[in-house]
Amino acid sequence: MASALAPVSDRSKPTPARAAPSRLAHERYFSDFASALRYWRDKRGLSQLRLSTEADISQRHISFLESGRSQPSRELILRLGTVLDIPLRQRNVMLLCAGFAPAYQERSLSDPEMSAVKQALDFMLAQQTPYPAIVVDRLWNLVMTNAPGSMFFKWLLELDPDLPLPGDGDANVIRLTLDPAGARRHFLNWERVASDALLWIQREAMGDGPGSEAQVLLDSLLAMPGIEAATRMPNLESNALPFVPLQIRKDGVDLNLFSAITTLGTPHDVTVHELRIETFFPADAATADWFRMRAQP
Repeated sequence: MASALAPVSDRSKPTPARAAPSRLAHERYFSDFASALRYWRDKRGLSQLRLSTEADISQRHISFLESGRSQPSRELILRLGTVLDIPLRQRNVMLLCAGFAPAYQERSLSDPEMSAVKQALDFMLAQQTPYPAIVVDRLWNLVMTNAPGSMFFKWLLELDPDLPLPGDGDANVIRLTLDPAGARRHFLNWERVASDALLWIQREAMGDGPGSEAQVLLDSLLAMPGIEAATRMPNLESNALPFVPLQIRKDGVDLNLFSAITTLGTPHDVTVHELRIETFFPADAATADWFRMRAQP
């Protein structure tokens, strides 16, 4: 289980400053602002004329920006980031490409400024009891969990129930789910679950651009044994249910669940913008009873 519990990035080495990872990302993703703008405009399927109309600047100026003949102002980059709906992390990357400081902070949930966000997350997780709920970052590294979520994952992964579940980004939920030595062996429909999970990481990889951590994670997941079967897109017309079921069998127990994923409004912090809250719900009465009994003191 050691490999499955490893986070996506190496968190064992301290980073001297928050700006350093962003500058490394700038060097990994794009060579300059022009290539970054071309990437995002093309990804959003906008012509230069359409982008110029949406951003209220001339098409000629868009052309000059994409060819490197003109350099953008900080304000223009932020405007283009809004029009193109670019993730906050990537807006920082574009600013760095153009020689500006990042506009959006990336803070830990333990920072005092994030106390209100942390309290809100604690409240949402508590409301889900007796059913599991977790908070993950954009790469599905585990950040927080409620008590039923901790119990559920330790049961699935056969971890010591008396030890805390690794959190704060030290365990990757999708890797734990898809690892043959992890939870995958207990999923009756693991291929369908894997197909849905891979789409989340693929979306992040496409959004990040080339050379990103999301792409590295996606490549490592696709390299897992037997994962090719899960890459075949399901026939949505044949799906009777409006959600992806989680069909689990372990220790003579059959559980049927589905999950919902929530993000937080319109934050102005990279960390908050990238958080995902996944809540699990019973799909039948027997599953609901199992979690209620486990929640009893």
